[in-house]
Amino acid sequence: MTAIRLLLVDDDPLVRAGLSFMLGGADDLEIVGEAADGGEVAAAVDRTRPDVVLMDIRMPTVDGLAATEGLRARADAPEVIVLTTFHADEQVLRALRAGAAGFVLKDTPPAQILDAVRRVAAGDPVLSPAVTRQLMEHAAGGAPDTRRTRARARIAALNDREREVAVAVGRGRSNAEIAADLFMSVATVKTHVSRILSKLTLNNRVQIALLTYDAGLLEHDDH
Repeated sequence: MTAIRLLLVDDDPLVRAGLSFMLGGADDLEIVGEAADGGEVAAAVDRTRPDVVLMDIRMPTVDGLAATEGLRARADAPEVIVLTTFHADEQVLRALRAGAAGFVLKDTPPAQILDAVRRVAAGDPVLSPAVTRQLMEHAAGGAPDTRRTRARARIAALNDREREVAVAVGRGRSNAEIAADLFMSVATVKTHVSRILSKLTLNNRVQIALLTYDAGLLEHDDH
């Protein structure tokens, strides 16, 4: 198995050293580089070709939000996990909207950070539905009318089955759970998810969840 290539981005050299020490011992992970500011990220990615970038959100010159937006706009974008000190942070929410695959708190135990990197590298979202909902509700304070209108217009591009799958993704269901709930095969669910991402020009399941939330499709959800 090829090792996951990880780039560390944080303006604090002690944080970078700590992460490098904690994560560098994993057999399936290779730390291919470090950057001290968001402004260094594009060049570092070109140089090291990481699979995953662990990105500090607050940096003095170019913050992690701008760096994430720049990276995820690229055709060959690596996955991004945002590092933050706050659960409900507007900047984290904006990074997720820009295409970050999840976030971890800086005081998260090393084993959980490693698990997050592995999951993102495998194409799985890091965020639990509860954390996603908490973040959206606290940081966004509910979807403003203009965002809701835009989100509903985008969701309208989906057919009924795709919309059902999108809502299930928004509720944090796995492909296997969606398949059981909607009486279809896992392969069919994967096809629907791919079509949703393509139709809505989104790049991961977290963005599907955010869009269904913005459109008001999860409001009567008791899960």
